[in-house]
Amino acid sequence: MQFYGFLRANRLTTLALTSVLILHITGCLPSNADSEAASNSAAHAPLAEVEVHIVEKQTVTLTTTLPGRTVAFRKAEIRPQVSGIITARLFEEGAEVEAGQQLYQIEPEAYQATVQTARAYLSRAQANLVTTEAREARFRILLKDRAISQQAYDDALSEYQQAKAEVAVRIAELEMAEINLRYTRVNAPISGQIGKSNVTEGTLVSANQTDVLATIHQLDPIYVDVSQASKDLITIRQQIMQGLVRQEGNVQVSLELENGSEYPHRGELRFSEVNVNENTGSVMIRALIANPEQLLLPGMFVRATFFEGTRDDAILIPHRAVQFDRQGNASVRLVNADNEIEIRPVLIERSLGNHWLLANGLEAGDRIVTAGQQSVGPGTKVSIAENQKD
Repeated sequence: MQFYGFLRANRLTTLALTSVLILHITGCLPSNADSEAASNSAAHAPLAEVEVHIVEKQTVTLTTTLPGRTVAFRKAEIRPQVSGIITARLFEEGAEVEAGQQLYQIEPEAYQATVQTARAYLSRAQANLVTTEAREARFRILLKDRAISQQAYDDALSEYQQAKAEVAVRIAELEMAEINLRYTRVNAPISGQIGKSNVTEGTLVSANQTDVLATIHQLDPIYVDVSQASKDLITIRQQIMQGLVRQEGNVQVSLELENGSEYPHRGELRFSEVNVNENTGSVMIRALIANPEQLLLPGMFVRATFFEGTRDDAILIPHRAVQFDRQGNASVRLVNADNEIEIRPVLIERSLGNHWLLANGLEAGDRIVTAGQQSVGPGTKVSIAENQKD
């Protein structure tokens, strides 16, 4: 029995050795050489490739673009100042008119008669003045000779003074009558482009009526009114006061028209409202723009860009380099000296074109990732792509 047990144990040992030999021959068991190859392969795996923007300080022009509306430089609503029938319209609708040019004629006959009556009253008053003046002079001499009483002289003097007052009243009546007669000629108060006429010949109009006969707009130059948030206005003024922003001369303004084209003329900022709108928290700003071709018409929508000033040592980074978390905090992925990724928080001040202007967070020479951010995390070793563009 012991002999058979010994044979059985030897047989199992032989089978085990045979199995190990077969596995080694077929490659099922890893060798030391294979382990070393795998380690070398992992060590020489290609690094993640990213594109970077090298931060540099530069001088930038600060601009703000805001929507606005055009407003006529001058606007005159034509209304009659005397009552009567319109007998003639003396202008072409839509034409250019000059200040003082006659636009309408109101029937003048009744006003001419009033002028003639006022002149007659004035002549009668002047004649009475001559008589009373002569009488007062005679009575003054007689009073000195005690030929008349003081009462008689006082009566003569009173009549003379009343006659002078009557002449003054009649002169004023004549002037008013002549003014009303002139008002029958409705003239343009300003030069500009006149719109459509709201009345025709034969229309009865009244003095100082609310209905407008026509409207004149002076379009060259023209205003552009925009609204700016009061906090933005405060920020730029503080930066100017602190010397961070240089401003030379008047603030220049350029326009983009409704169809997206650039307006060929630049203007200047002329006015900033002193009150803040309590409902919107904004301030009205007005710019003056040349409009020689009268391409701009009142009420047009435009986009106005204000050139607020110049800042030195500013840092601009591309929009695509910045990432925001759910709270709106901004950060960038930075490649450090060891070519490893770091997360760097940044504070954004405003957008300029397709770049962010930073308040702080980066220094000149920093390398920030602009492409490939999704494939790398903090501490990841990376390589810098060649022939890249910001």
